[in-house]
Amino acid sequence: GHNPSMTALGTDRTQRLAAQLQSEGFDAYFASIPVSMGYLHGFAEDGHERLLLMAIRNTGEVRLICPALAATQARRCGISDIRPWTDGEDPLDHIRELSQDWNLRSGMIAVDNELRADILLALQDTLPAALFKAGEPVLSLLMMRKDGMELELMKRAADIADAAYERVKPQLRVGLTEKQVGNLLREAMSALGGEPTFAIVATGANGAEPHHLNDDTPLAAGDVVILDFGCQVQGYQSDITRTVAIQSASDRAREVYGIVYASHMAGRNRGMAGVACGEVDQAARDAILAGGFGEYFVHRTGHGIGMKGHEAPYISPKNPFVLEVGNCFSIEPGIYLPGEFGVRIENIVTAREGDSLSLNAEPTATIEVVGN
Repeated sequence: GHNPSMTALGTDRTQRLAAQLQSEGFDAYFASIPVSMGYLHGFAEDGHERLLLMAIRNTGEVRLICPALAATQARRCGISDIRPWTDGEDPLDHIRELSQDWNLRSGMIAVDNELRADILLALQDTLPAALFKAGEPVLSLLMMRKDGMELELMKRAADIADAAYERVKPQLRVGLTEKQVGNLLREAMSALGGEPTFAIVATGANGAEPHHLNDDTPLAAGDVVILDFGCQVQGYQSDITRTVAIQSASDRAREVYGIVYASHMAGRNRGMAGVACGEVDQAARDAILAGGFGEYFVHRTGHGIGMKGHEAPYISPKNPFVLEVGNCFSIEPGIYLPGEFGVRIENIVTAREGDSLSLNAEPTATIEVVGN
């Protein structure tokens, strides 16, 4: 049998999406990726190059067009209207039928931002009079508001990242490569019950590249090392960044770390319900400007997080979106000194009335020295 709680969840969330579609003038939403179909109906399948669409009508009807090999899972998730197609059949026949049944031939249809271009182009060919628009602004209004169960999973994922850091920190030493440290972090998250999603390790000058790709650079004495990693628990993500020094920390490293820490706390202190994202970003940015390193903070203060590693709301300069209770997002200011090193400190927080709650443990106020 299917999971009854998932059916109730699916009904609740698809109904809420339907209401949102109606209020914004959409006829239907075409969900196509594991995250959105998983969120809406517990069906986290990936069709890859095969057409797999969960259509939600603005009246609340749900129809799944899927490869035949996915039909059994779909039934288990409590989806009743399933239209399977086998390899060799034309799945676009199901789209034509759907457009007749739901009167979508000249409809306004929201689609996942990550819908594959080849599939979207085929849909546009099949329904040339329909208007396809980015669905992220509609679906994110639901996904941004985490309920208690979601926050619990976010907290578990955060706890695993924290524990992995504590487990790997004493193993850091001169001579280990970035790739080796990344593997240690992944192994620790796995052992603790998380599914690792990424582990960025950037030592010395590599730390000045915010999205550095781990390589074979060895950790050296005096290096500042950025560790940015995360895992998922039942589809919910964690993301944490800690910065440490190997064997010793220079005065400059200590100074820069102190400024980034002040910035991190300033952002966290503003990240509450009722405050615009842009204001949270400004609070963090002001602290780095005051420290004299403004030009070296080259990215936004943070991003929303949930089932996606990056989702709305974005803690970006001038973003007018006003935070709501249940929004989860990173506060991760950084200073990047080309050719020298970088420092970034990141916790995931959730907005509440009057403050933010950190899902991660507290970073240290001064740079930790490891590997002695």
